[in-house]
Amino acid sequence: MTPTELLALLQDCYAARLRLMLRHEAVARNVGQFDFNNTYQYVIAREETHLSWLRAAIEELGGTVLDERAPALEAHAGVTALIAEDVRSAQAFVDEWRERVERVTNARHRGMLSVILGETLEHRRFFGQAVAGQEDLLGKSLDGGARRGSTMGTRWVGD
Repeated sequence: MTPTELLALLQDCYAARLRLMLRHEAVARNVGQFDFNNTYQYVIAREETHLSWLRAAIEELGGTVLDERAPALEAHAGVTALIAEDVRSAQAFVDEWRERVERVTNARHRGMLSVILGETLEHRRFFGQAVAGQEDLLGKSLDGGARRGSTMGTRWVGD
């Protein structure tokens, strides 16, 4: 794989990963249940890390990245439907990128991309558990009781 081909592949991966993260940010604004929302926050944080790795690799090869805007979500879609779509999109990302990653000849970049794919599968598992109604996605609550209330879609309220 030539450096030019590697750069194009990394830029494509960055764009695809960014679209997933932006969607997850949009979905998180609609997910009020604490454990599910915390899971989205965890996933988004990992995706920000993935994007920083990809950006550094792209810039090291002399390339640049283009950032996008968050996607609009259909207002009528229920939270479970939104999360179920994230299960499918995570699997689709892995399906699309698995063979492409295997063709990367640079061991460091192939390793980085493999970690991204592995963590995307972990995210898919989290989303699948949320769709099934499993609330203890990132661990059990300290008191063992159910949480009450919900998170807010807007993080800043006030003047």
